[in-house]
Amino acid sequence: MKKLLFILFTIAAFSTTNAQEKEGAFKDGEWFKFKMSYSNFLKAGNATLSVKETELNGKPVFHVVGKGWTTGMIKWFFKVKDRYESYIDTEKYLPYKFIRNIDEGGHKKNIEIDFDHVNKTAFVNNIKKNTKKTIDTKANVQDMVSMYYYLRNSIDISTLKIGDEIKTDMFFDEENYGFKLKYLGEDTISTSFGKIEALKFRPYVMAGRVFKEEESLTLWVSKDKNKVPLRIKADLAVGSLRADLEAFKGLKHPFKIVVDD
Repeated sequence: MKKLLFILFTIAAFSTTNAQEKEGAFKDGEWFKFKMSYSNFLKAGNATLSVKETELNGKPVFHVVGKGWTTGMIKWFFKVKDRYESYIDTEKYLPYKFIRNIDEGGHKKNIEIDFDHVNKTAFVNNIKKNTKKTIDTKANVQDMVSMYYYLRNSIDISTLKIGDEIKTDMFFDEENYGFKLKYLGEDTISTSFGKIEALKFRPYVMAGRVFKEEESLTLWVSKDKNKVPLRIKADLAVGSLRADLEAFKGLKHPFKIVVDD
């Protein structure tokens, strides 16, 4: 369960919306809660995402906080308590600051990253290791949290065709990463809220120790203006992990549920 929140953010990052929708996909006060299950039956934990509009160094930002923790039987032999934060420009949806403070079975990290998009650099302050360094980044680079909110407002899904691939750049810890995902089309899934029309994606990941293969992930996001992440399924090297939306509040747009005839 070491990758509990990393998986959630990395793959939820690909929720998309029409670029012509100037009103945006989210607002101050949005909040999601997810339930995590291992191999489809064992409850593994919970995760939340929240948005608050504030200021950072005099600039208006969305302060996004993500938390993840193990529950039930799993926490007794592998305890996870993760916290991720991102301060995102309210117009350009670029991150100014990223914080990763995690404790995963005693494996701890406490890292703060400040982004300079003009000079294309990231100042990485590794608090636990007491090291500081400046690393070159890609233009308009995202962190693992900000990318979700950026893509919700930047990609025009009306132009996407099944099989199309979307690429973007992300900076995580001390490295630059390239991400790619494939659009799989539309789907209708059953959730605890009812049947929801969804968009289906296949993010590509690095196969090996954590994921079974490159195409191990599948995600569904609501086919409405909110682009809510509804479900995430991951085939791991051992077992599988699934995240389902359990609760929400503060959505900017109506949440559409399919009504059967």
